[in-house]
This record gives sequence, C-alpha cells and structure tokens, in this order.
Amino acid sequence: MPRRARIDVPGALHHVSARGGARRKLFPADADREDFLKRLAAILPETRTRCLAWSLVENQFELLLKTNGAPLGAVMQRLMTGYAVAFNRRHRRSGHLFRDRYRSRLCQEGASLPELVRRIHLGPLRARLVGGLDELERYPYSGHSALLGRIRREWQETQLVLKRYGRTPRAARQNYRRLIAQAAAAPGGHELGSRGLDPRVLGDERFTARVLAGAREPLDRKSQLRCAGIGLEAVAARVFAVTSEEASRFLEPGKERPRVAARSLYCYWAVKELGVSQTELARRLGLSVAGVGFSVRRGESIARERGIRLMDD
Repeated sequence: MPRRARIDVPGALHHVSARGGARRKLFPADADREDFLKRLAAILPETRTRCLAWSLVENQFELLLKTNGAPLGAVMQRLMTGYAVAFNRRHRRSGHLFRDRYRSRLCQEGASLPELVRRIHLGPLRARLVGGLDELERYPYSGHSALLGRIRREWQETQLVLKRYGRTPRAARQNYRRLIAQAAAAPGGHELGSRGLDPRVLGDERFTARVLAGAREPLDRKSQLRCAGIGLEAVAARVFAVTSEEASRFLEPGKERPRVAARSLYCYWAVKELGVSQTELARRLGLSVAGVGFSVRRGESIARERGIRLMDD
C-alpha cells in the first residue's frame, strides 16, 4: 500500500520524529548531539519555525515544531540531510543514516499541547538515559531543562508553553514540574494518547475532519460515521429500528433466533463500520472473540439479504 502524503498546513503544530537505520545510534556521542542542536538553532530562525519541545536519545529525535511560512518538509530536509552528511564525515562512514523518512503528525494545539510536551520531554527518562526527574532537569539534550530555566536555549519557545501552566513563569514551572512528575509515575504515563481518525493527525474528530477537508482528502467510512456522532448507542438504536429487538434483550446472552440475529447485526456494524475491535466487543458482550467473529459474519449475511445498512449515504 503506498504511503499517504504528509499533511503540512502553514502555522500548524507538528510532532516530528526520526530513528537511525539498522538500529544504528543517531547520537553515539555528545559531539553528535551538539552538532544536531547547532544545525537546529540555525535553521529555526531562518525558516521562522518555532520549537516548543524536543529531546534527543541515542537512536531517535523528537521535535514539536510550529511552522510559519516555510514548509515542514523543507525544514526537515535541511536538518536531516545536513546532519547525515556531517555525521558520515565525522565517523568515516557512508550510506543512509536514518531508517526512513521522518514521521510527522499535525496536532491540535488545545489540550494536546501539554500532553505532547510531556511525552517528548520524558523521552530521556523513558530511554533510561537519566535515573529520575532530578537528573532529567539537568539533562542538556531535552527541552525539559530549558523549560524549567536550568539551561538557556535562545531558539526554544518556552513562553508559549509556560503560559499553558500558569500566569507567571514561577507558577507555571511549579505546575509543569508537578504534572510531569505525575505523568512519569502513572502507568503508561510516557505514552501519547489516541491518534484519532487519521494517524497523521492528533486531535478530535472535528479538527481532523477540518484538516483533511483543507487538504482535500476524503474521510473513510469509519471516520465519516464517527464525525457524524455514530457510536455503539446509535448502532443499538439502528438494530432496534430494523429488528424490533430491544438492546436490553439482544445484548444479553440468549439463543433465540430474533435475539441472535439482532446481536449479529450489532456485532457486524460495530466491527466493520465503526472499527471496534472484536476483543473489545467480546469483553462488552461477555462472549469469546471467536463468537464475536462468527456473529460478525452472520450479521454481514443478514444485512446483505435484507438490504439494510447502518447509515444511508
């Protein structure tokens, strides 16, 4: 399947990352990290791009960039090509340095911004390059230290981020430090939230739909339904409309033919139309995954024979 084009919108927020190829370290020494940061510091003002968060670990970099005129692709090409050429010369090697092209997601600023900053700045802790949050505050190759005022980085946008945490720099840093400590201690606290309708976009359904519409890309069937507010409750209501079986009845165990038919339609539309996993549906209904799979196939046959759909186009 061909790769889908990146979405690049002027003035947008982008979460960008890249890894070394063949499990190669991108930053085997501090000299490599310093070279990367020197290039980043030069490119950002020249392209009027702002960096809100960043971290370098041995085999990956992560950046949170806000573009302003220059396309993201142009910014990343300069950064990655220049670094790769210098790296190969410095280490007397040849060939590709990066595993693949960089990955990027266009992000909704709102509630996503603090989550993204937290996720990126916890990178060195996640990679076990530091032993705890005290060490992370002194780690020079993450934006966390600059955000807390420990290290000054002229090219890092700290004020825009701190405003999300408090009215004054002192209050903001106290709140940021507290929240990142909570995130580090929580199970899964290093992981980023749901990607939503499209893996290239991090945001709610309306934001994603608006972005894709601006990029003139159609939503797939599942995304259309989600944007229309069609969830499992709507599926149950549709099943009742075409079978006269109440949800309180067909969602409970039972082998009566009308109940089984209604449950099968429910499973089919939930899995094939909404994209609910069979594992999740099995847990909800108290069935085995194999049982849900059988119901999906039976529901598909019923829908085809009766000529009924979850939602008309």
